Amino acid sequence: MELAKLLVIFGVMLVVVGMVVMLLGRLHVPLGRLPGDFLYRGKHTTVYFPLATSVVASVVVSIFLYALSRWLK
Repeated sequence: MELAKLLVIFGVMLVVVGMVVMLLGRLHVPLGRLPGDFLYRGKHTTVYFPLATSVVASVVVSIFLYALSRWLK
């Protein structure tokens, strides 16, 4: 029963994150195209490394989890 609840919570979180990403895309927030995101296009190869986007996402998630942990204490 606990596993089922955990899976439902993760599913809801994925839906919320997906909706936020869609909203940010419609607001023309340049996630994935920030300075510091590396893109290499060769003749037959494309390599994309979203370094700056990963750092921004990590900071936002860390702040959210910190605030959530302080609120739940």
